Amino acid sequence: MSKPTLEMTNSRPNDATLLADEAKYCSFGDTVHYVEPPKIFDGCEGSYMYDKEGKAFLDLQMWYSACNFGYANERLNNVLKKQIDTLPQCASQYLHPTKIELAKTIAQGMEKRFGYEGRVHFNVGGSQCIEDSLKVVRNATGGKSLMFAFQGGYHGRTLGASSITSSYRYRRRYGHFGDRAMFVPFPYPFRRPKGMTAEEYGEHLVAEFARLFETEYHGVWDPKVGQAEYAAFYAEPLQATGGYIVPPRNYFKGLKKVLDQYGILLVVDEIQMGFYRTGKLWSIEHFDVKPDVVVFAKALTNGLNPLGGLWAREELINPEVFPVGSTHSTFASNPLGTAVGLEVLKMTSETDYEKMVMDSGAYFLEGLKTLEKKHKEIGEVDGLGLALRAEICTEDGFTANKALVDKMVDIGMSGDLDWKGTKMGLVLDIGGYYKNVITFAPSLHISRQEIDQGIELLDQLITRAKKEL
Repeated sequence: MSKPTLEMTNSRPNDATLLADEAKYCSFGDTVHYVEPPKIFDGCEGSYMYDKEGKAFLDLQMWYSACNFGYANERLNNVLKKQIDTLPQCASQYLHPTKIELAKTIAQGMEKRFGYEGRVHFNVGGSQCIEDSLKVVRNATGGKSLMFAFQGGYHGRTLGASSITSSYRYRRRYGHFGDRAMFVPFPYPFRRPKGMTAEEYGEHLVAEFARLFETEYHGVWDPKVGQAEYAAFYAEPLQATGGYIVPPRNYFKGLKKVLDQYGILLVVDEIQMGFYRTGKLWSIEHFDVKPDVVVFAKALTNGLNPLGGLWAREELINPEVFPVGSTHSTFASNPLGTAVGLEVLKMTSETDYEKMVMDSGAYFLEGLKTLEKKHKEIGEVDGLGLALRAEICTEDGFTANKALVDKMVDIGMSGDLDWKGTKMGLVLDIGGYYKNVITFAPSLHISRQEIDQGIELLDQLITRAKKEL
């Protein structure tokens, strides 16, 4: 556990003063106050965040998978610094080299993986890129505005993204959403019906979805003209906010067959699971299907710049179909972001990230399994690569236990855990349908020693939390 490279400073106001000012002057409309009181950090490096006193907090969620390559990654930071001294700004109506190079690298990679020619369009973050994808899809399907999406799915909180995000709480106060998606069940193996294997469960859900097209009276299909009312299906290959759920390997192949049969596009949201989080550049690669559109953001710049984008098949996004001015953002494809994004893809092409992530993920999962055996409140651990989950339950090992996991988060953020005689903290993120799942997204460069440390701290957390409830 190294010390942060940034020098801690005592020149700023103390935390109590800052929190008082934040309470008076900052909107509470973001997610800061999910944790009370909010935590103030002053430095970061590798797998750790540091507070003003220099106390280390092992981060096992890495800014919701935005910092896949570790905090203060020297190689990526240096590229950003160089770009600041070269071409720090450029209006998005003009070109600069790294925009073109990054788009080419992504598009050629997609063609190699999926066999389709296509193009890349950039924007400034995940929700905005989802918005752009909705424009691409609506435009390519003659203006159809209805989509399929998953229960438990999360695609952002802008108005368009909220319409395909299943949680009503993101829409409730903002008027009527006439174009709200039809939400269908995502395969949730831990909570599948009794008597089914995971694969049978996947096949069952595909068959239930296919039944929507059997007759016009199910409301999605007109057999007389052979046309669906729905334009696309928006899917996270592994649900993120939904609890890092790993579907059965046969599920997406069956789903895509139905979508192709009825002319419905598959839009894959890789905003949280892309860039080797699951051991593949794109998590959809694990499931042997070819998407029509891929949306990405977050780890493209390792959290150094809010840059994201989408890739779409050529026939959906070529200049004749999606002409100049179809969408725009002032900061889209900014040179700071595209320079770092290009370096991320260069870096990942030089190292076997697939092997590295799968090996580390297997090691981490084994550690979680030891905790599962020790604590009957851990109902399930699972994962793919370094996207891992632990479902926290009551003593029956199944009933969701939000109170226990909330207590664990609070203890972790208190910075009062013991590591070989030193006080430290643990940063976790909580997801799941019942808000009882710890979702692990550690640095892809996490060491074995740091994984061991994380398992030990998790053991302390759940042990203390059970006593304090």
